[in-house]
Amino acid sequence: MSLVSNLLKRNLNFKNFKNFKIKNFNRFNSTITKKTTLNSNKSLLPILTSLIIGTSIGGSIVYYNIIKNPPEDLFPNSSTTKLSNINEIKYGKTQDAIDEIINKLGSSKVKTSIDEIKHHSDSSWQTDHARDNEFPLAIIYPESTEDVSEIMKICHKLKVPVVPFTGGTSLEGHFISTRNGIIIDLAKLDKIIKLNADDLDIIVQPAVGWEYLRDYLNDYNLLFGPDPGPGACIGGMAATSCSGTNAARYGTMRENVISLKVVLPDGTIIKTKRRPKKSSAGYNLTNLFIGSEGTLGIITEITLKLNVKPKFENVALITFDSMAEAANSVSGFIKSGLQLNAIELLDDSLIKYVNYSNQTEIKYDEKPTLLLKIGGFSEDSASFITKSVKEIVYKNNAKSFKFASNEEEKFQLWNARKVALWSVIQYGKDKIDKDIQVWSTDVAIPTSNFVKCIEETKEELNKSGLVTSVFGHAGDGNYHTVILFKEEQRPLAIKLVKNMVDRALAADGTVSGEHGIGVGKKDFLLEEVGQDTVDLMRKIKFAIDPHKILNPDKVFAIDPVNDRTI
Repeated sequence: MSLVSNLLKRNLNFKNFKNFKIKNFNRFNSTITKKTTLNSNKSLLPILTSLIIGTSIGGSIVYYNIIKNPPEDLFPNSSTTKLSNINEIKYGKTQDAIDEIINKLGSSKVKTSIDEIKHHSDSSWQTDHARDNEFPLAIIYPESTEDVSEIMKICHKLKVPVVPFTGGTSLEGHFISTRNGIIIDLAKLDKIIKLNADDLDIIVQPAVGWEYLRDYLNDYNLLFGPDPGPGACIGGMAATSCSGTNAARYGTMRENVISLKVVLPDGTIIKTKRRPKKSSAGYNLTNLFIGSEGTLGIITEITLKLNVKPKFENVALITFDSMAEAANSVSGFIKSGLQLNAIELLDDSLIKYVNYSNQTEIKYDEKPTLLLKIGGFSEDSASFITKSVKEIVYKNNAKSFKFASNEEEKFQLWNARKVALWSVIQYGKDKIDKDIQVWSTDVAIPTSNFVKCIEETKEELNKSGLVTSVFGHAGDGNYHTVILFKEEQRPLAIKLVKNMVDRALAADGTVSGEHGIGVGKKDFLLEEVGQDTVDLMRKIKFAIDPHKILNPDKVFAIDPVNDRTI
């Protein structure tokens, strides 16, 4: 009862009641007129006694309920936050934030045209699409970390939701404005800040495209490991922890980001660590933000790990009669300890769609195919790896083995992988329906289960009657499917994806190797890591973002009343 007693002591002073206006008690007794006053302690006593008794009883009930069911937002006494323990989210008025941002940064940085809104609302390649009422009310183009900080201070104060945006190439609905807030487009933060060639690192801003960075580093005989799909930018790559075709050799973004500069939801600017690649100083905040999908902070600067380009590298294209033979070859590479720079697997359907698209100058045999990057720092080491690769693939009944003869042919052979998704979409639009829907998603599994999972997935896709393909970064057990469907076939597409995910989980895999969760895989994440782990993620989110304004409804549910699912 100390809570109630303290409130009474702080707010009830008997001396002040002598001439107390009865209007203050109108909410207890609506029949007392405003003009009536208390002129004696005698007339006050019954009212005061009733007030104290009523307050004590009410306070006891409130106190008991608080102790029994503490509201999570006010009394975070547990290590995790359950969805059932939090209140419905109430956001502020977005227009108020827009007006204040214009006053602070100027109108030139704020765009509200129909074209801008459409461009930042959805894309044709996302697995889940924005609903009719899901769009941003303004797009803000900051020009510095400080601009981003000012925007976040305003939105934090007014409780207005914010979605960060860079390349817009994500697949799982990451930039859908589920709450009609604003989008911060980081397009103007596109500079390479500093190359530290001797230290093998580089500092860049988030809108630097990985392809631009690749070309820039070529002049220094350096490379940045991750190489996802065309158009991806470094900021979004870090936010989703993507990887790409080189992951077998160089790892994902987690292994290639040294430190980050991040603007927190309240506008605070932090740097997660300094430039040394090795540090045991404090928490690993860098990896906290990598893969957080813009839900914890906005990345405005990234320090990246670089590698010296191998002196000798070639591209090999190997065909097989079955996916099992190709996948078994990959298993052979791994078991033999061969260090290949990239191992990509493409099914026969995908090769067919690549040939149809005419996006490459080469016409490929329409068979299950392995694309390999074989390299080393001496010709002898590269030759040894090549010899070992040939032995393994021919043991698995390889039908052909082709090496690129020059740099142009290397590019053309590898380009089959880079145009994969767009080739399938083009085929669907031309041959099926110009409004064809696409579902491109991924899973990753331990490599020992890779052959079985990919065979079963391929078999089910073939039986579905839909236009589909399977391909992936076979060297680390990460594979993708592309499914084309008409709107009335969506339930079938959902079933195929669920079965693919269930297969991966049964093999102790993950629901996403590199695409992330977004809105499309929230339920699957729960299946993978369990309720308590998701509740811990929610606790971390709410500790950093108490108003739940940063990229709401992504990764896991944050609102018990209005949860956005696929």
